[in-house]
Amino acid sequence: MLSFVWLAMSGLGLAPSANAQPAVVGSWSDVQTWPTVSVHTQLLATGSVLFWDYNGNSYLWDPTTGAITQPAQPGRNTFCAGNSTLANGAVFVPGGHIANNVGLASASYYDPGADTWTAVPDMNAGRWYPSSTTLANGDVLVTSGDTNVTVRNTLPQVYQAMTNSWRDLTTATLALTLFPRTFLAPNGQVFFATGTSRYLDPTATGAWTTVGNKINPGTDNYGSAAMYDNGKVIFAGGADPPTAAAEVIDLNAIVPAWAPTGSMASARRQHNLTLLPDGRALATGGSAGPGFDNSAVPALAAEVWDPATGQWATLASEVNYRGYHSCATLLPDGRVLSSGGDVSPNAQVFSPPYLFNGARPTIDFAPAIVPLGSQFFVGTQDAASITKVTWTRLGNETHAFNWNQRINVLAFTPDILGLNVTAPSDPNICPPGHYLLWILNGAGVPSVAAIVRVTQDTPMGVLGGTKGVSK
Repeated sequence: MLSFVWLAMSGLGLAPSANAQPAVVGSWSDVQTWPTVSVHTQLLATGSVLFWDYNGNSYLWDPTTGAITQPAQPGRNTFCAGNSTLANGAVFVPGGHIANNVGLASASYYDPGADTWTAVPDMNAGRWYPSSTTLANGDVLVTSGDTNVTVRNTLPQVYQAMTNSWRDLTTATLALTLFPRTFLAPNGQVFFATGTSRYLDPTATGAWTTVGNKINPGTDNYGSAAMYDNGKVIFAGGADPPTAAAEVIDLNAIVPAWAPTGSMASARRQHNLTLLPDGRALATGGSAGPGFDNSAVPALAAEVWDPATGQWATLASEVNYRGYHSCATLLPDGRVLSSGGDVSPNAQVFSPPYLFNGARPTIDFAPAIVPLGSQFFVGTQDAASITKVTWTRLGNETHAFNWNQRINVLAFTPDILGLNVTAPSDPNICPPGHYLLWILNGAGVPSVAAIVRVTQDTPMGVLGGTKGVSK
């Protein structure tokens, strides 16, 4: 691994800047200069952040020290590819860039433990701006993307991780928007939160079912979305000129339909929605003005949406405009990395208000591996004060969307030495892979997360603990 350190002019750029009432509005760090624009970012199971730029040049950022190192390189231009995380923690990257609207047919994955990129068999054709969605069995559904300037790849394909092969969904060909916002739904199908919203059944040769139309037209044009609870999706902003409107859909309903929720204070497009440990959704960046990427009218203030009330609260403002090609990533310490955007080779880290509301609970130990449906033990001296336990899946972001993030609220009971926690049993609700495990106290303050790997192994009763990952 080639190694160097890239630090901000003012130290590590990690100390929160002075900001009135941080317990209300949070606080942004100083700006840290980066060697390039982070067009794609992914939180790895190691706790580091992998990012790459317009040419696929890859870097690792350490949230603890601010150090940037250069890992193994993909050997192809992964700009404008899809990105998701496999069940074993490898970052899966289908497609990429030959020229604008001309995609690569190649695909590969990055193994953070071995620091290696491994090629897999080519897809049916090139994909530029495809979506990559990890399924309940650990396979990956890849959809959309441009093959050539006037040719959209209409064939959905499933990468079968166990056999390193592709399965074509030949009865489900359909021209889709680029980078469609996709979610594994509780019924095992993949939900496409597009203007005409649909389910795609990825079994056999595939089948589409229409769910219904979104309320706000044009928001596929760089709006952002997140699954904030099991089967519940929020879609906020997008369109040109951008809208402040947001809408939600409950896929658990007998007849799911989009419904309005509270509007943001600022219109936004090219922004990012990030799920927080407490289940709220944080909006950062974006343009508030008309046009594709209008940096003259930036949306600098962060906003947070509370699913309990459907309302947004305005938080502290970051320094730089983060529009097209920006990313936002939840970190294991509960902060949010906001980085990139064209002409912005730099980053800031946001500390949400919950980090200023008192002492944090601590995880003394947690299991490294948790089978679905099992009960496991989390050691903590703060058991009596814990009111909520959640885990969030590691993030994979690009082009105003995070394809990998989701949250589960976990049932638990306290005892004198810690918490007995129950993992979800349904892989459609909790697909296998690595998660940030959080414990939160009555003041809503989260612990530093332990990184655990959720597997489909047969539950073996209560699992013992190992020292939790706290990076």
